[in-house]
Amino acid sequence: MLLAELPGAARRLLAARAARSVGQGALVVDFALYLHALHWTAVAIGALYSASLLVGGFATLLVGPASDRYGARRFLLAYEGVQALAAVLALVTSNPIVLGIAALLGAFGRGANGGAGPFAPAEQAWLSRSLPQEIWGQILPVNTAIGLAGMGLGAAIAALPGLLAPHISELFSYRSLFVLVLLGALASQWLLFSAEEPAPRRNSMSNAEDIVTESATPFRWRPLLTFGAINSLNGLGIGLIGPLMAYWMHLRFHAGPALIGPGMAVAFFVAAASSLFSIRLNRRFGMVGTVVRLRLLGLLMLLAIPLAPTFWLAMLAYILRSAMNQGSIGSRQALFLGIVDQRHRGLAATVNSLSIQAPRAIGPVVAGLFFAAGFLSWPFYLAAGLQGLYLLLFSRFFSTRPAPARNTDP
Repeated sequence: MLLAELPGAARRLLAARAARSVGQGALVVDFALYLHALHWTAVAIGALYSASLLVGGFATLLVGPASDRYGARRFLLAYEGVQALAAVLALVTSNPIVLGIAALLGAFGRGANGGAGPFAPAEQAWLSRSLPQEIWGQILPVNTAIGLAGMGLGAAIAALPGLLAPHISELFSYRSLFVLVLLGALASQWLLFSAEEPAPRRNSMSNAEDIVTESATPFRWRPLLTFGAINSLNGLGIGLIGPLMAYWMHLRFHAGPALIGPGMAVAFFVAAASSLFSIRLNRRFGMVGTVVRLRLLGLLMLLAIPLAPTFWLAMLAYILRSAMNQGSIGSRQALFLGIVDQRHRGLAATVNSLSIQAPRAIGPVVAGLFFAAGFLSWPFYLAAGLQGLYLLLFSRFFSTRPAPARNTDP
């Protein structure tokens, strides 16, 4: 299906993802480096990231189920308003308290592949309700690819503080990147404000037979919570290495944004291409088979990163890992949303997001403690063990369930 053939609301959701992803990509590279330039310690940086993830997890817990009842649009509009406020605060001051509050509100530096952060369950529920389920395996990877491409553009822009350093204050260059966050939030708010959210199918007489069938089927918590528990292993592994990857590159190889930005930009662009390629893999191996194959290769690359003797070898391993892991995000979302019927998509997206975010919040502060002690490789090995166990349990979980239909759309 061509993007031009999608419903208007779906196209606007994809465009909003593109708009907000640029600022996210820039801050994934530079926010921790900005804090380092402001003389924050490794432990303080890790603690801020962990606190941000905890705040995001609490917001996710509230928003997802509420979006099933009240609709997603109002929550996403509120999210973009908060993002704009956080960007303004970060632009006007570098005061540690104010900047810390702004970081908590704006989830600075965490990255979300263009998603709406803790409000992503509402966004996913809205998008899934706008599309027939049979094309999820095709459109959700495209949605992921759009966000990753925007992150790549933002990461490339993040090289500017390093390139402009001889002529412009480093701190001013870092701070100016929050303009990208502000513009992205305003653009996303405009796109979402004019988007129509589809009415729940239970209000449509044309779907009466489906409604009776779904209403007669009791909601089952067990598969949802079981998969959430499996997902938490993935979240903890991500938290140990993902949020502070640029900071690790700086500590390990003394690299600055002029090197890290372009490298991460390539990683995001390659991951975007991988997400699109996963559509073809879904047709051949099914979504479960695609996720397992990509994540297994990503696990091997994760182990290679701390063993690399030079910056560019480590970055190459990171690029390949990003392509494998992030390229499978759309397929994993489609699998998880398919566990429940359309009435509970917001709840499913909440469990999916919260099961990653809550344990992920532990990772940065643990990694910060390792960094402060000089054990720069340990977070990678711990993350590899956790993600290896996650992959094993993920495969076993879906092997006991009916295989999802393979996408045969042209």
